[in-house]
Amino acid sequence: MEAIVATELTKKYGKLVAVDNLSLSVAEGEVVGLLGPNGAGKTTTIRLLASLIRPTSGKALVCGHDISRNPERVRESVSLVTDKIILYERLTALENLVFFAQLGGLSLKEAISKSNELLEDVEMTRWKNKQVRFLSSGMKQRINVIRGLLNQPRLLFLDEPTIGLDPRSTSKMRELIARLKNDGQTVILTTHLTHDAETLCDRIVLMHAGQIVASGTLEELRILVNPSKVTGAKTSLEEIYMSLMPE
Repeated sequence: MEAIVATELTKKYGKLVAVDNLSLSVAEGEVVGLLGPNGAGKTTTIRLLASLIRPTSGKALVCGHDISRNPERVRESVSLVTDKIILYERLTALENLVFFAQLGGLSLKEAISKSNELLEDVEMTRWKNKQVRFLSSGMKQRINVIRGLLNQPRLLFLDEPTIGLDPRSTSKMRELIARLKNDGQTVILTTHLTHDAETLCDRIVLMHAGQIVASGTLEELRILVNPSKVTGAKTSLEEIYMSLMPE
């Protein structure tokens, strides 16, 4: 089943076209990277697909629900995590997660159990009773990401989750995304880092000026750039990016 089917999706802000006739399909269990420079339309695309903003034209089904006609059902099925930390500084890590889990409809017992399980997954158990204000930015972001998993979303949007993190925290975040991938979680990851897209994603969508420039697996993109080379040619994603993306 398709988690996303978008057809000629467009978003305009006055004369600015942020997303321009974008068509995209994502299968359940797939990790898809939206890769492009700042201003490429990546964040606007996921805000459209998460039904946080309405399209100017075009349509999309997300988890089987129309983003324009049934935005509430879409939001029940997805979670969106950005680089902005949505946590209460004076609550502990565990208290934050239990609070958000209960907002999502879990009982107190279920909320505590699920929160502890996720904290263990991101190696944060030893800090679970510390107030968030005393944690590093990388620790906060790990908690921020698992907050998005409390309601067990069918589709998880991760919008630039490694921005501003130190190398160790970035590595931990990549490990978490890799685990989600192995668990069959459907993920849309926006990034401008070719390394993250190359190592974490099943399929990569190159975006520029609100449009899709190219889309495919790493191997498909390699063939697109070097059709005469054998399939095993190890052209890096950075080289592919430089070759295909407009200046």
